[in-house]
Amino acid sequence: MTENGPLDGRLVRVEDGAWAGWSVWKPGDPFEDLAGPFYSREDERGLVCGFLPGDRNRNGFGAVHGGALMTFADFALFRIPAGMSEGFHGVTMTFGAEFLAPAMPGTVLTARGEVMRAGRSIVFVRGVIAQEEAPVLSFSGSIKRVR
Repeated sequence: MTENGPLDGRLVRVEDGAWAGWSVWKPGDPFEDLAGPFYSREDERGLVCGFLPGDRNRNGFGAVHGGALMTFADFALFRIPAGMSEGFHGVTMTFGAEFLAPAMPGTVLTARGEVMRAGRSIVFVRGVIAQEEAPVLSFSGSIKRVR
């Protein structure tokens, strides 16, 4: 892996395997390390985040657990505006989600979104997680910028 992106060297580019060309956080967030890994990259449509849920992400019915979806959405909530400026740091202030359809382990989930408004101290974001282009969760939230 090599360094990539404006996020203080915290992103590393994956050089081989199924996620080659994507970036991943260096280990360091114990919860995301356990729940993920979560990936991101730029494509022709903008930033996209990726996650391959496995058996450990299942709920009692065999679908991806809602908590796993919300954790991935929270990653995307931060990652979507992080490219706006060098050294972007923040914490989630508000988070909302609507479950639209079940997601199944073993198939990649993608998240895309947009910054709705970026003030000096608060950034508002919304997005959708999809599996094979079918929406499974919509989310929105606000991030408090921290120094």
